[in-house]
Amino acid sequence: MSDTDPKHHRLRRSLADDIRAGRYPVGSRLPSEARLVALHGMSRPTVIRALNDLAREGLIERRKGSGSYVAGRDVRRREDRQLGLLIPGLGQTEIFERICGELAGLLRSHPFGLYWGGSEYPGHGGGLTLDQAREICDQFVERRVSGVFFAPFELIPHREEANRLIVERLRQAGIQVILIDRDLGPFPKRSDLDLVGLDNMAAGYLIAEHFLRLGCRRLAFVARPNSASTVDARIAGVREALARHGVDLPPSWICPGDPTDRKFVRRLMAGERWDVLICANDSTAAELMKTLQQEGYKVPRDIRVAGFDNVRYATLLGCPLTTIHQPCREIAAAALQAMLDRLADPGLPPRSQLLAPSLVIRESCGAYPEPGRRMAGGYPRS
Repeated sequence: MSDTDPKHHRLRRSLADDIRAGRYPVGSRLPSEARLVALHGMSRPTVIRALNDLAREGLIERRKGSGSYVAGRDVRRREDRQLGLLIPGLGQTEIFERICGELAGLLRSHPFGLYWGGSEYPGHGGGLTLDQAREICDQFVERRVSGVFFAPFELIPHREEANRLIVERLRQAGIQVILIDRDLGPFPKRSDLDLVGLDNMAAGYLIAEHFLRLGCRRLAFVARPNSASTVDARIAGVREALARHGVDLPPSWICPGDPTDRKFVRRLMAGERWDVLICANDSTAAELMKTLQQEGYKVPRDIRVAGFDNVRYATLLGCPLTTIHQPCREIAAAALQAMLDRLADPGLPPRSQLLAPSLVIRESCGAYPEPGRRMAGGYPRS
């Protein structure tokens, strides 16, 4: 254990070692937070973070008003069989918080602990850096985790190379990797890893067809530069819908840029007369709607807007957002099953499990038959 490790990380490991060694038997109560502060010379917030990490891994149970107790399951087995989470976008994208939370809940009925890689970086709400991700990989190797759920980096230059280096580090240590949401490289290329996520091409088709049926013919797609391969798949789905409906658009319909940049938004609105702006995700849509408002545009009166993900705040915007729903619980369940299958038989061929999208219709699209109506689907059958 390095003296340079974060204090709460060192305390977590010390307590975990004591539990494994039997110093704290199953069902026994750990020292109180105040006692741990005195014993280890650490602040109360540091102690709380260490205990919360142990609770997330299933080693202890935190009982409000009573204290922390060693979990009643086979603790040593859980500690010896761990899975890891490496989600660089955790704290940036709400869907990852929901997927990870669902995974943690599902694993309570399995003989695995769950190590949240990145919990030792309290300021990583803006996303992990590459150096931090490499450190987490080293921790996974040191802890001998059995497998890692990995959501590859996006929005950074050379992200494909960085993602492959991370995966190679894990695989060299014999750690199985399940990709969440996206692949390592650009769409439509596929790596030789299991992938679980939304069918993003079908999602793009579904949302574009909705607007085409509303009579919109001038569709634009707004995304940040260096977006993930999922965004490329969504664009491909929109393109397929346009082709099937015989709509031909100029190359400028794909609009990369910063939705908070008022100059970018001015150029966007001053060029082609768009009917609708389909955004890469709800975060981009929310920021774009705010900038549009600053520029004097009203949604949906002057321009229609839509997104992807169906995050919590989509209904709280000034104009509630039409979007594609991410089935987070189903993604978590499929990812866990993929991991269990991979651990049981590492020789299985790589598999993709892409879940069907559903459309949530709200006011930002300019027309909807019922509040919050959800439509499932993807490509039309020929």
